[in-house]
Amino acid sequence: MKNTLLLLFILISVPGFSQLHIGANTPVYVKNQVLYVTQGMNLAASSNLYLRNNSQLLQGTTGTSTNTGTGIVSVYQEGTSDNFEYNYWCSPVGNPTIATGNTSFGISLLNRPTSSTAAVAATALPLSNYNGTSNPLAIASYWIYKLTNANNYSQWVQVGNATTIAAGEGFTMKGTGGTDVTDPETTGVANNPGSAQRYDFRGKPNDGNISVAVGSGNAATLTGNPYPSAIDLNAFLMDPTNSACTRVAYFWEQDKTTNSHYLSAYRGGYGTYSPGVLGSNGVYVAATFNSYKSDGTLNTTGTSSGLVIQRKYSPVGQGFLINGASNGTVTFKNSHRFFYKEGSPLSQFAKSSPDKAAAGKEQKEEKEEEIIIISHIKLNTIINNQFTRQLALAFIPEATDGVDPGIDALNMDQTLPGDVSFWLDNGNYVIQGVNFEVTKKIPLAVKAATNTTLKFYIPEVVNFDPSQNIYIYDELDSSYHDIKTGMYEVTIAPGTYTDRFKIAFTNVTLGVNESAKNNLFISQDNTNKILTASNPNNLVFKSFALYDILGKAVLTKNNLKEEQNYSFSTSGLSSGVYIAAFVTADNEKITQKVIISNSGKQ
Repeated sequence: MKNTLLLLFILISVPGFSQLHIGANTPVYVKNQVLYVTQGMNLAASSNLYLRNNSQLLQGTTGTSTNTGTGIVSVYQEGTSDNFEYNYWCSPVGNPTIATGNTSFGISLLNRPTSSTAAVAATALPLSNYNGTSNPLAIASYWIYKLTNANNYSQWVQVGNATTIAAGEGFTMKGTGGTDVTDPETTGVANNPGSAQRYDFRGKPNDGNISVAVGSGNAATLTGNPYPSAIDLNAFLMDPTNSACTRVAYFWEQDKTTNSHYLSAYRGGYGTYSPGVLGSNGVYVAATFNSYKSDGTLNTTGTSSGLVIQRKYSPVGQGFLINGASNGTVTFKNSHRFFYKEGSPLSQFAKSSPDKAAAGKEQKEEKEEEIIIISHIKLNTIINNQFTRQLALAFIPEATDGVDPGIDALNMDQTLPGDVSFWLDNGNYVIQGVNFEVTKKIPLAVKAATNTTLKFYIPEVVNFDPSQNIYIYDELDSSYHDIKTGMYEVTIAPGTYTDRFKIAFTNVTLGVNESAKNNLFISQDNTNKILTASNPNNLVFKSFALYDILGKAVLTKNNLKEEQNYSFSTSGLSSGVYIAAFVTADNEKITQKVIISNSGKQ
């Protein structure tokens, strides 16, 4: 059956069509609904389909798009109103042409709404102008870039005002300055009240299979939701045919208080989303530029909204990065599309605008979706009281001890001078999935360019045994520190540590020979500046090390012989607290704190 619409009308129910033809000069207005078309669409010249008040267009094509015609679909999305802040985008429409299939996008297809149906095309500013404006809507084309299979920032490709962004390719765009009080839908929400800029995307609607190239070695590709509807991000990432990517999505977040176009002045980073398992709500950790006060509370200035952004359903226009696991392609499909209103619990672009949050409430009342809540804990590490690295440890029965696509998420911000990650298969990760066992210790990798103070604590426990203890185990002195009800603060020397700090769930040192611990007697003779160890039972030790309070080895001795007494000169060391560590032939570590005083005789 072919449906031809000849009159202007408002769709107030949930309509569905096998095919849809909109005749010339025949506007169709869809309000607060989903419009479903089983196959293709033909939009005749000068025809218009307006998707308003969170309406979405879904199609059922199982292969390539059969959409045709020079008519347009118009759909809104809000981005930042800050001249200096990027959003990552992916257009839901392309250039309207008579040819069948999806077409390329350019910022010439963006518009400023003046009423619920009328709009004025945005102006693309020359490359020499870095600041866009809201009214009239003018976009700084200098900041339009795309990225495919890149391993460094030099591989970003400037697009400018060209219409060369293929369907499924993401692009960067900075926001606008000023305000625009026009309320095109008379809903009380202006085009730009000073907090968000509304854009009207007008063009041929993207549909069907849309493939994006990815490259091996975690090469980054900027992509996003390519449709005029939400997508189930889990369905896309976990699609069995999309194994060429790591099945994790990364979202750019930027500090709004940093008003500069210079890269050196940016404060930003990538929030990370791991789907975990197909039917779950996923796990998200915030970008690293979030800063915290010395007492562990979040600063009220200069923070991102990353701690509250939900990602399972990507809204219209949302762009994100994916990493390649191998050379190939990943494909968006109509089967990944889902009618889920932005502002509802699991769908946000950058942050919810008031009207979309209200719409989300309406949907929640209409339909409660059953979802899997992944058990996980968040680990925050405050680094030098400057910023916080957030990690998530997910407890998933399907997880292995290796890297699991769609579960374990690589650290995308590895240029920070001080950082903390999970240490997994010799790589740095911000989300790790494990099959929970109380005896497991989860290794952390810590990097410090200078003497660095770390403060570990647990800010959030989700769907996990509330009585379960959580510790940081410090290998330096074999100590356990409760980080669920308290904070572990430690200062470390410059260096990279991959075997010192671990997350633990019990403070019992399993497997350590208590007899060995009780039969080694370590003491410091400050008069003669000698550290001694008595080994009356002739236990076999293979190494000794003395560490300062920052964890730096100041004295080491390997290939120890089996002796009853050991002695090590401490005459060249500064006064302070040290950790003496002996390692047995069975790789058991025995540690003890000693105080060295070389300021005078004792």
